[in-house]
Amino acid sequence: MSHDISALDRELNQMILSGKALDAFEKFYADDCTMQENLDAPRVGKNACREYEIGFFSNIAEFKRGELLAAAVEGDRSYSEWVFACTFKDGSAMENTQVSARRWKDGKVVWERFYYRPNLTPPK
Repeated sequence: MSHDISALDRELNQMILSGKALDAFEKFYADDCTMQENLDAPRVGKNACREYEIGFFSNIAEFKRGELLAAAVEGDRSYSEWVFACTFKDGSAMENTQVSARRWKDGKVVWERFYYRPNLTPPK
């Protein structure tokens, strides 16, 4: 069965932009997915990835900006460039530009890696 990766990636990105990142994760990520931040060790399996995502989003006090700058699809891979800014519950702030690279299989994300330079401001 062939899947329209461009349409799936657009829908995933739109869900993220509309504040439904965790719903998008449940809908679009495979049970055996891996997610990786830069050169950190990858998180393996949907449960491990879910725990990380829930932890990250539950620590955000205020989401100030989220913008999709560009997206591209080639075969079973998609790429998106993002700008986002948020303040965490501990008072620290983050403003990043990042690229998300995804690999798709059977209509689900099986691999995702985020490339960015951390820009974290310590709590006040």
